[in-house]
Amino acid sequence: MQEPATFSPRQNAHQRAQHLKLLQGVSRSFHLSIRLLPQALQAPVAVGYLLARATDTVADTSALPLPERQTLLDAMSQAIASQQPATAALSAQAQAFAAQQSDPHEQALMLALPQCLAWLHQLSAPDQASVRTVLGHITRGQTLDMTRFGTGLHALKTENELSDYTWLVAGCVGEFWTELCDRHLPGFARLPTPDMMALGRAYGMGLQRLNIIRDAGADLIAGRCYWPEATLAAADLSPQALADCARDNDPSTRQALGPLWTAWLDQTQAQLNDGLLYSCALNGWRLRLASALPALIGARTVALLRQAGPQALAQRVKMPRREVRALLWRLAWGLVSPDALRREFERLSGPSSRQTPDKQ
Repeated sequence: MQEPATFSPRQNAHQRAQHLKLLQGVSRSFHLSIRLLPQALQAPVAVGYLLARATDTVADTSALPLPERQTLLDAMSQAIASQQPATAALSAQAQAFAAQQSDPHEQALMLALPQCLAWLHQLSAPDQASVRTVLGHITRGQTLDMTRFGTGLHALKTENELSDYTWLVAGCVGEFWTELCDRHLPGFARLPTPDMMALGRAYGMGLQRLNIIRDAGADLIAGRCYWPEATLAAADLSPQALADCARDNDPSTRQALGPLWTAWLDQTQAQLNDGLLYSCALNGWRLRLASALPALIGARTVALLRQAGPQALAQRVKMPRREVRALLWRLAWGLVSPDALRREFERLSGPSSRQTPDKQ
C-alpha cells in the first residue's frame, strides 16, 4: 500500500523527508495518527504539532535558567504569531539552545525551527489562523507552567487550575482538530459539530491528565506537582510527601495515595471514553483510526497505571511498542469499524475499567 503524503505539495522532497524524520523523532506514536489523516489535514496538524513540541522543549528544559527560557519562549511565540520569516536573531537563539540539548531529536527540532515557521506560512490563510490560535493557547499554558514552577517544589492550588491547564495545553487541540475537519471534510461526523467540539475538548484534556499521572514521578523530582494542594490536603498528603515518595517509594505514602490514584485514573478514563465516542462518530476509516489511536493507547496506559498503583511514581509506565504494533494489526483486520474500536478500547482498558463507551 502506498503511504499517504504527509506534507504540502509545495514542499520539495528534501523538506518532506526532513519533517517526517522530525515527527518520528519527537512524537513517539502521534506521528502514526498524522500519517493516517486525510491529506488535507496532514500539513496543518503536523506543523502545529512540531511547533508545539518545540515550544514545549524550551518550557520544559532544565538546561537553561528560567529567565532565559521565558525570553526564548516569548520570541518563539512572537515568531509564530508573525507573518514574517524567522529572524536571524531567533535562528541564532534556537541554534544556541539546540547545542545544549542532550536529546538528538529535540536538538534537530530546534535547529529546524526556521523551516517549521516557513512551513506554517505555506498553509492556507484559514489554516494558518487555526494553527496560530491553538499555539497561542498552548504557549500561554507553557508560560503559566514556567511562572508557577520556579526554584524548589511547587504545586497547583485547586482543581480549577488543573482543569484550566489541561484545556490550555491539550483540550484546545481537540477543538483545533475538529475545526480543521469541519473546514476540509464536509459531513466529517455523524454528530453535530458543537457536540464534536465538546467531545474533542474532553478528549484532549483526558490525554493531558494521563500525561500528568504517567510522568508524575519525574515531574515531582523536578519540582512540579500538578496535583492540586487542596485535593492532596483532603487526603492528609502534601506535594513534598509525594516528591519524597517518588524518590524513596515510601509504603505509607503509597497507601495514603491509593484512593486518590484510583479516582484520578477514573477521571482520566472517563475523558478517554469521550475520545472514543468522538472517534466512533467520525466518517471514514483513516480519520477514525487517526483519532482513536491516542485513546486506545491511553486506555492501555491507564490499565498499566492501575496495575502499578502509586508505585508508578518510582517507575516508568507506558504501552510497549510491540503492543502498539499488535494493536494496529488487529484494527487493520477489523477494518476500523466503530464496533471494532469499542471492543479494542474495552479490552485494552482491562477489567478495572468502570466505563464503556456507548454506541452512537
